[in-house]
Amino acid sequence: MKIGLIGLAGSGKTTVFNAVTGLDATIGSIGGDRTRPNLGMARVPDARVDRLSEMYTPKKTIYSEVTFVDLPGRLPGSGEGGLDPLAVQHIQDMDALTLVIRAFDNPILSEAQDALRDVSAFEDELLLTDMVVLEGRVNRLRKPGKGDPELKLLERCLEAIEEGQPLRQISFSPEEERQLSGYRFLTQKPAMVLYSAGDDDVGQPPPGEFSAECETRKLPVLAMAGRVEMEIAQLDEEEQGEFLADLGLEAGARDRFIRATYDLLDRICFLTVGPDEVRSWEIRRGTVAVKAAGKVHSDIERGFIRAEVMSYEDLVTLGSEQACKEKGKARLEGKTYVMQDGDVVDYRFNV
Repeated sequence: MKIGLIGLAGSGKTTVFNAVTGLDATIGSIGGDRTRPNLGMARVPDARVDRLSEMYTPKKTIYSEVTFVDLPGRLPGSGEGGLDPLAVQHIQDMDALTLVIRAFDNPILSEAQDALRDVSAFEDELLLTDMVVLEGRVNRLRKPGKGDPELKLLERCLEAIEEGQPLRQISFSPEEERQLSGYRFLTQKPAMVLYSAGDDDVGQPPPGEFSAECETRKLPVLAMAGRVEMEIAQLDEEEQGEFLADLGLEAGARDRFIRATYDLLDRICFLTVGPDEVRSWEIRRGTVAVKAAGKVHSDIERGFIRAEVMSYEDLVTLGSEQACKEKGKARLEGKTYVMQDGDVVDYRFNV
């Protein structure tokens, strides 16, 4: 799962990236000369994996991970007319986007902060970029003799874009999703806003007007004071807890950001256990057992027979897989079983 952080130079985007990844990427490239993204992995915190690892004492304990990509920013006021091709290429590779919106005064920048202006400007740029692609494709398909079945679908998309409606707000059938997947439209990607606050506003929610505007745009909002939270992330676990409690924060930047991305992308985790490995596997909510098996190994999906499933709560409460079987808490499920968050699974397969 790759989450792209996009925003203007000076928005605190790289500071947020450091806070959630624990890295030390260079901050303050206001000149816009950075062309390569910063990449960092963040382990998904999961108390269930911790507890199961205590029970099984495996050789390896593996958590799910999220890749955060800090995409190069640009100066305020530059880039009118849509995003540049290199930025588009980077953004197209992301599973979801986080628009980092500056909500603090940056003395290096001449332009005053205006969070409402910036979120609107970024949405407009994403819309314009998609519009250019759609207009070109629709005009080609409208030529005599083409008769492409995608034309009506693309015309529908173009009409929405021209009315200022991002494609992520439109419902598409599975077949339509398949037809559109090759275009990798920017406004079709799930997106959220990170309200990048100043040091004095740590732990405070965004202003009501800003939250209301984002709600209208169907953009979830996460508030974060990047510099303070980056410094907290560099402390040991006990000190982090003390500072977070003092600031009224329920969790650190990494945990809150990952939780928000899982909600945005509608992700859950199932678990596999044993003496060799305890592991968490991230899947989309609604995934059936046979497709989830493919996350573990393609051979398991190909030769799927059954999935033996227990809930995490039953396994921990009863203390062992054998006890779950004796109490009727372990069940055999077929290919079409819809996986649930916290399922502990043992696959039976033959290839």
